[in-house]
Amino acid sequence: MMKNRFMKGSLAALVTLLAGNAHAAQEVTVYTAFETDILAKYKNAFESENPDIHIKWVRDSTGIMTAKLLAEKNNPRAEVVWGLAGSSMALLKEEGILKPYTPQGVEALRSNLNDPQSIQAWYGNDAFFNAVCFNEAVAKQLNLPAPKSWDDLTKPIYKGHIAMPNPASSGTGYMQVSAWLQNMGEDQGWNYMQKLDQNIAHYTHSGSKPCVQAGMGEVAIGISMASRGAKLKTQGAPLSVITPEGIGWESEAVGLVKPSDAAQRVIDWSISKAANELYIEMYPVVGHKDVTGKAENFPNVEKNMAKMDFARMGSERADVLKTWSEKFDAKSEPKS
Repeated sequence: MMKNRFMKGSLAALVTLLAGNAHAAQEVTVYTAFETDILAKYKNAFESENPDIHIKWVRDSTGIMTAKLLAEKNNPRAEVVWGLAGSSMALLKEEGILKPYTPQGVEALRSNLNDPQSIQAWYGNDAFFNAVCFNEAVAKQLNLPAPKSWDDLTKPIYKGHIAMPNPASSGTGYMQVSAWLQNMGEDQGWNYMQKLDQNIAHYTHSGSKPCVQAGMGEVAIGISMASRGAKLKTQGAPLSVITPEGIGWESEAVGLVKPSDAAQRVIDWSISKAANELYIEMYPVVGHKDVTGKAENFPNVEKNMAKMDFARMGSERADVLKTWSEKFDAKSEPKS
């Protein structure tokens, strides 16, 4: 009898100990703008290698997540930001929200996706790109030539046949506007957009929608996301996915908000080869130099990447969007 009681007591103690250990896993709050459908995959992969740490995702679009982090500046709730645009990361660093940290394995990363300052606080996970989605079937009906450069899109033959994202609504739109301003110069960039506006049918509130509309033949040309163009072409849309020189792009990056061992381990893993092998499933250009892949019908974007100053993109954002909206918002589609 005593033996049974001892065994029951020992078993109960063991169950309590195991339960305690199960709850001992440290939770790390991670703010992100990654697409919702990939969050579980990244969380599961990290936690299988780090069973003592659990990730708690807080997810929203880039603009909303950036605004949330800025609003919480004096009382931060995030510990890590993972999967947010480089321009937002540069702004968060400037505001003192991101803390300098050098993760393990940083030497294996592509430097052009990372914080360019000497004391670094954010590191690129992947890069996403714009492109010109050109409907070959519609073009044939309308006798439209394939554009080869940004200047081509200002030719009168394309009047009413182009859609692009409103940069105030879409990060995809903003990164192309930034690319024009940074690579053409302020005056020439705004002059270019004034000429382009004469050929614009409408501005959308979604970064992928212009390419979707081009794929469906609603417009002949959509300035949009290269990944969306490649996907639609693979699905059978009659599209050419064209990348003129000076194509807009951004990195999605990771950075530290509240230093702790657990938070730093999340960042270390997020730049690892294992993590990058997950990114490459969705993004053709990733941070790790040794991880490469080829997405079907994805254009050769790297040779035509614009020079992008992410810090400038972040600091100028409000002024650029105010000017753009005053000049061009009249052609924006109604917000749903």
